[in-house]
Amino acid sequence: MKNFFLAFSLIFSILLSSACVDKSANSTTNSGSGDGDIKVGVYGDTSGATSSFGQSTKNGIQLAFDEINAAGGVNGRKLIMLFEDDQGRPEQAKTVVSKLINQDRVQALLGEVASTNSLAAAPVAQDAKIPMITPSSTNPKVTEVGDYISRVCFIDPFQGLVMAKFAGNTLKAKTAAIIGDVNSDYSKGLTAVFEQEFTKLGGRVVAKEAYTQTDPDFKGQLTKIRNLNPEVIYIPGYYGQVGIIAKQARELGMNMPLLGGDGWDSPDLWKLGGESLKNAYISNHYSADNPAPEIQNFVKAYRAKFNTAPDSLAALAYDAAKVLADAIKRAGGTDGAKLKDAINATKEFKGVTGSITLDANRNAVKPAVVLELNPTDSKFTFKETINPEGMSAPTAANTNTMSNGNMMMNANAMSNGNMMMNSNTTNSNSNMNSTMNANR
Repeated sequence: MKNFFLAFSLIFSILLSSACVDKSANSTTNSGSGDGDIKVGVYGDTSGATSSFGQSTKNGIQLAFDEINAAGGVNGRKLIMLFEDDQGRPEQAKTVVSKLINQDRVQALLGEVASTNSLAAAPVAQDAKIPMITPSSTNPKVTEVGDYISRVCFIDPFQGLVMAKFAGNTLKAKTAAIIGDVNSDYSKGLTAVFEQEFTKLGGRVVAKEAYTQTDPDFKGQLTKIRNLNPEVIYIPGYYGQVGIIAKQARELGMNMPLLGGDGWDSPDLWKLGGESLKNAYISNHYSADNPAPEIQNFVKAYRAKFNTAPDSLAALAYDAAKVLADAIKRAGGTDGAKLKDAINATKEFKGVTGSITLDANRNAVKPAVVLELNPTDSKFTFKETINPEGMSAPTAANTNTMSNGNMMMNANAMSNGNMMMNSNTTNSNSNMNSTMNANR
């Protein structure tokens, strides 16, 4: 009998201990407790086709968290990043975000870059009422998922408009060709906006050709474009294909300007395209050449930590992390509803990519820069800034919103950072469905 009671006592103690551990584990939830570290889930691609994007994003967030924690944290609490690699796949993005919320009990989310992945994960965050800030997904549909989803970047209707304006007004082009990724919402959306705006300016799109990310060769599409001799070629794709397209275009004797978007911005672009990237321009979120102290301090700190220059994805991720920290401070903690409201109320937050104000749709209203590619030095050089309509010129105290103090007011840009675009464009030379919204 004594042995029975000893055995019973031992089993009871184990069960009690186990129950205490479970209770302790569940006490660190994403319900907004004001004690302990703040766990932030970060997801992105660090092993797939856009791994450069994920690594830059991870680095930018880590730098911001390190600076915030070194200064005492947020309301005395440290920010802890829990990172998950989604391999650049939408279904995996949804899976890892579910894990971050349900197993790791994160209290906020930062991610993704590619909007296809953000769109897959955002409903999970919305349903769980966990605030999510995407640093760089520019598809308008991302924030339409719900009020717990926001972003710190401009959206693709503005980005497509910027390059159409640059092509028509600055380069004086009257004809253009487009070659884009038929499976990418980003590429299809930018195609629709660029074509519409370029046509409004009196230009004509003479060809639209399509490819996929798995295509090894693009000379067939490029040869068709060469035969129509457009003055510019718009390539709204990602760096992995753009570098090869640029090289093959130059090999075919196509020396006209090549135009693109922020999907080009990667250190790997220079390795793939080399000198073929001369006479090429992109729209982007910031210029590392901007002499503003805020930007140069960021560039210096990033270089010191990661031994490379920060691209726009790193800068946007850094800003997203800082916006989140500021919102947690204003919300007085990490309660989901209060934090969501604080994020959405962000006004004139001074980031390295500009002054960030979120509009009614939780999109950032901010300017875009046009950068020229300099393959000799593997860098992007500032050309001009294009503002949304209604945005005033920068003051001397806030030159970080405009690179080198230059500004080109865009009278036809979107009002309040939003523009309803008619995406029912004519698809004349490919099976590309240009009615889709944009991806990054």
